[in-house]
Amino acid sequence: MLKVRKVKKVRGELRVPSDKSVSHRAVILSAMAEGESVVHDWLISADTLATLRAVRALGTKVQRKGATLRIWGRAMRFQEPSDVLNAQNSGTTARLLMGLLATQPFFSTITGDSSLRKRPMLRVVEPLRQMGAWLDGRERGNKLPVSVRGGTLKGISFFNVKASAQVKSAILLAGLGAEGYTQVEEPVLSRDHTERMLKLFGVEVLTLDTEKGRMVKIEGGQIPKSAEVFCPADPSSAAFFVALALLVDDSEVLLKDVMVNPTRDGFFRKVRQMGGEIYYENLREISGEPIADIRVVGGRKLKGVEVKGEEVPSLIDEIPVLSVLMALAEGRSRVKGASELRVKESDRIRAVVENLRSMGAKVEELEDGFEIEGVSSLKGAFIKTYGDHRIAMAFTVAGLVAEGETVIDNPHCVAVSYPDFYRDLAGITEMSF
Repeated sequence: MLKVRKVKKVRGELRVPSDKSVSHRAVILSAMAEGESVVHDWLISADTLATLRAVRALGTKVQRKGATLRIWGRAMRFQEPSDVLNAQNSGTTARLLMGLLATQPFFSTITGDSSLRKRPMLRVVEPLRQMGAWLDGRERGNKLPVSVRGGTLKGISFFNVKASAQVKSAILLAGLGAEGYTQVEEPVLSRDHTERMLKLFGVEVLTLDTEKGRMVKIEGGQIPKSAEVFCPADPSSAAFFVALALLVDDSEVLLKDVMVNPTRDGFFRKVRQMGGEIYYENLREISGEPIADIRVVGGRKLKGVEVKGEEVPSLIDEIPVLSVLMALAEGRSRVKGASELRVKESDRIRAVVENLRSMGAKVEELEDGFEIEGVSSLKGAFIKTYGDHRIAMAFTVAGLVAEGETVIDNPHCVAVSYPDFYRDLAGITEMSF
């Protein structure tokens, strides 16, 4: 457990850890590629290490020196693993590996920890079956462990109704080893890191607007070429410091090298809509991703906002900490169309509602979101993280602006994405954790 009390000031400069989504994909595509790839500023976390162990188990040679990886790719020809592949708590690892393994003519099995074994997998399993791979698992393939026997695949046209980046990515990775074209259409553009990185690795990718939304199309038979990847700072990790700085008077924070990909910066745009003072400085592009230094100035009064379904994909991971801002904003806020939060590392809708209520916020739970009536202050409370890293970090922020003492029941779960969260927090608050 961790006890947190109200902070007096938030000031400083910080580079939060590198983006988890990019770090996962850099390892997987480097392993699939031909030749030696180098990955710089790679995120070292429980989730990304699960991906690294998995590609090693498939015969990929990797050298790691700090946050730099050298990966000798298998040119789409992997070795059958001798044991079960364990994705631990990482849904990205499990789902993207299914796409990779669908291209391989051997047997493999993926499992995860108790939390991941409860999360839905059929959304990936079904399209891979349509492509010709054999997959099966608990609940007819919906729950891990899931076994895969891949091989001869055919390209498909798939409508990604939930606009899930993991589903899209798994299909595109499988499409590299499929006959013909593979195309994924979605109503709203989901995170496009896979498409951007495929291009970086020399794969031809076609993207176009359609009547139904957005389509991504690739031709099978392409083997990615080795590349050098620089991983930018994670906007989801940056969001916690943005929120804290906004809520504390006379605060100013500069967050370096943050990815501001339009499919990922919805939180920052929503904060501006609330009246928050946030600026992008030194805009540039690295390894196909737009990045910027983000300056945040606190003390301005925030107003309530609405998050609509089409906005959710660009800020889904930030909704827990956004809810803290909403609770202290003037007026009513609402999040709709976010039912995907129910099947994350925890039921994040329920976790947000329960914890905000315990802190004195006025919250109404909806099937696909929540409504919040802003209050003038929050009170310290006992926070149930449900072992979810984003709930732990979001309500640590809440505790730092609340009256009285807040207790975080499981602060260690932040290691999934941000092992040094509390150390970095201490650096800009001059508090000890």
